Amino acid sequence: MDTWRGLALLSGLVLAPLLPGVINRVKALVAGRHGPPLLQGYWDLAKLLRKGAVYSRTTTWVFRAAPTVGLAAVVAALALVPAGRSPGAVAFAGDLILFAYCLGLMRFVTVLAAMDTGSAFEGMGASREVQFAAVAEPALLLALATLARLTGSLSLTGIDAGLSEATWTAAAPALALIGAALLIVFLAENARIPIDDPNTHLELTMIHEVMVLDYSGPDLAFVLYGAALKLWVLGALIVEVAVATLGVTGPAGAGIFLLGMVVLAMAVGVVESVMARLSLLKVPRLLVAAGALSLLAFTLVLRSVA
Repeated sequence: MDTWRGLALLSGLVLAPLLPGVINRVKALVAGRHGPPLLQGYWDLAKLLRKGAVYSRTTTWVFRAAPTVGLAAVVAALALVPAGRSPGAVAFAGDLILFAYCLGLMRFVTVLAAMDTGSAFEGMGASREVQFAAVAEPALLLALATLARLTGSLSLTGIDAGLSEATWTAAAPALALIGAALLIVFLAENARIPIDDPNTHLELTMIHEVMVLDYSGPDLAFVLYGAALKLWVLGALIVEVAVATLGVTGPAGAGIFLLGMVVLAMAVGVVESVMARLSLLKVPRLLVAAGALSLLAFTLVLRSVA
């Protein structure tokens, strides 16, 4: 692992909790409030790690293991993602499939833990999570397949290296469609508005938050940190596609990447400030639209290559 690979992985592990802080601060500013400190996420994690965990008598080892397994899965996904035009910590042909499976494993153990509690509300949230994931995952895989076809690489690092100003010039419509599809998947996978409201406490409308209601102490810290890492990982895909046209590498590329992550978090904060949560019946339509955008982009790339 060279220096830049190590820094790319370390930046995600250290800075991921900052993204929710940026989102919440932007939402507060738009609403005319001061808002929580940018580092509030770090203080919350430190506080939870110092506390003890409480477990229901109805839960089994599945509930206790889920936060650790989910966190390990998203860290593995982070290791595969390039950042700042530098390669991922781990890179090999076909790692984009492992990337999707790592995110799927994180969701799988979270759903299992929610069902293990025996709570009707958490089971309802798990059902919604699986239903929406069944539509969001094909959109993500199609977007990755389009990028792989466009760059001729089955590795996320190879895809990142293959994206350039020339690629954007030759396939700008397809890349724009991929960016839009990835943005919708990004909001859905991270339970953000308009898919889900991360700040609501009404069980009937929650999706992700209702699945982790029974966690406390270090387990809840692992869940929150894993969610922040997932936000960083999926955001990195969007930013890398967007900044590829600049063709900047090295320290300047890393700086542009970090700036892009902050801008993306600010954009999410603005979206959550001006939009309301969609009806549960309309969420699948939005995710199907993301899949359609990815499919259209894949078709355009196939036609251009042929």
